[in-house]
Amino acid sequence: MSGNSIGKSFKITCFGESHGRCVGVVIDGCPPGLPISTEDVQKELDKRKPGINRISTQRAEEDKVEFISGIFNERTTGAPLCMLVWNKKAESKTYEEYRRKPRPGHADYPASVKYKNFNDYRGGGRFSGRMTVAFVMGGAVAKKLLKTMGVEVFAHTVEVGDVRSRRKPTLDEIKERTYTNAVRCADPKAGRLWCVR
Repeated sequence: MSGNSIGKSFKITCFGESHGRCVGVVIDGCPPGLPISTEDVQKELDKRKPGINRISTQRAEEDKVEFISGIFNERTTGAPLCMLVWNKKAESKTYEEYRRKPRPGHADYPASVKYKNFNDYRGGGRFSGRMTVAFVMGGAVAKKLLKTMGVEVFAHTVEVGDVRSRRKPTLDEIKERTYTNAVRCADPKAGRLWCVR
């Protein structure tokens, strides 16, 4: 990813930081007239909501989407579409020590190099998993747009570490079973195994 944007004809630009006031996305290139509601986007956000299981972050954010621009009467206007969620539960004091001491397994050091030590280091800043909120909101709109063209998107986990699901689920199984376990696997046996490890 170069800069903060992805895409050409449908471009998403994420903004915000993990412990800033909010995180959000601007979508440029979404055609006018696409029916989309806060419920459409919220449904996708709820799938990544923090604190819903023991393997997700325990930061208990509400993650309630707000449309800022580009929507009128639940249809896109053709103008840039902007959505955000507010950060309300960020506890920044514990991150002060990482300002000069990068955490192993995190992007603290690459962030300081990329932004020449001007980066917001609290909670990982731009390099936090919190930033996936922006991509989920952008993806929710992309999925809605693709559906008007007869395209649906499904995914599930097939491998964690050195353990791989041994069976190939059908499309119906992926639709029905993916969200029945914490690791989002359509193979219940593999999903249970990963959750135990």
